[in-house]
Amino acid sequence: MARAVIAIHGGAGAITRAAMSTEKEQAYTDALAAIVASGQAILAAGGSALDAVTEAVRLLEECPLFNAGKGAVFTHQGTHELDASMMDGRTLEVGAVASVKHLRNPVLAARAVLENSPHALFIGEGAEVFAEQHGLEKVAADYFSTPERFAQLQRALGSEQAILDHDGAAGDPLDADRKLGTVGAVALDRDGNLAAATSTGGMTNKQAGRVGDSPIIGAGCYASNHTAAVSCTGTGEVFMRTLAAYDLAALMEYAGLSLQQAADRVIMEKVLALGGSGGLIAVDAQGNVALPFNSEGMYRGYGYVGEPAVINIYREE
Repeated sequence: MARAVIAIHGGAGAITRAAMSTEKEQAYTDALAAIVASGQAILAAGGSALDAVTEAVRLLEECPLFNAGKGAVFTHQGTHELDASMMDGRTLEVGAVASVKHLRNPVLAARAVLENSPHALFIGEGAEVFAEQHGLEKVAADYFSTPERFAQLQRALGSEQAILDHDGAAGDPLDADRKLGTVGAVALDRDGNLAAATSTGGMTNKQAGRVGDSPIIGAGCYASNHTAAVSCTGTGEVFMRTLAAYDLAALMEYAGLSLQQAADRVIMEKVLALGGSGGLIAVDAQGNVALPFNSEGMYRGYGYVGEPAVINIYREE
């Protein structure tokens, strides 16, 4: 029986202790710990890795601290456009949605695509129609809005910049131009199956219609029982150019690298060489976990079944 484990992330960036209040740090830590615990409980009960990552990302989408679902950032046009994807390492089946505006939980739509469609990726209105046909909840566009996110858009419009998730104002500990706000989860279940899921609201002040790496299988999300499950967070365009998630798996399969070696090669060398910032979480078929990032911090946590969760924000000292 495999050593079941789940790992999650809530974005990476220039996270500094000086900008983080005790209350804010505790809020992030508590949220991450609770979500890891939910995943551990599913795995402990014999649930699948796919179920564990689905629920973990759904909970991340429900938490306005993170840029996915409730609390998603605004586009330049003042709208919300959300993306999500997932992959089953046992079957290599995938599902993804992009540029959806009314689906409460994009990750559940990605799961519906994986399970109920011969297609891999739906976008926009077509994705929403498909999700509604499969019983998923639709919400008004303002459901995703928060005052903090709206204020971020106004600052971004004033500076005429696209900002990677939320900036350093309103008590947020992340630097204005270097917060990379995707969420994701990877898991290994007791049957030895791997799965990964990724979800995001994108970039503050992005042009409507812009899609990053999160819903792109092989770029922001990948899973294969032969290698690893991977979820990325970072400069989406660079993660797409490097096929970061699949590249990690390929380095393991073809070059014989370990999970940690492959993860470090992708994040610390390949992504960095193209000016990309961010990180990833990954777990392999033996239950090893890797959580590398080349920014100052990454909201992250992992937990093996029957063991305490490990939660971190900053670089480990």
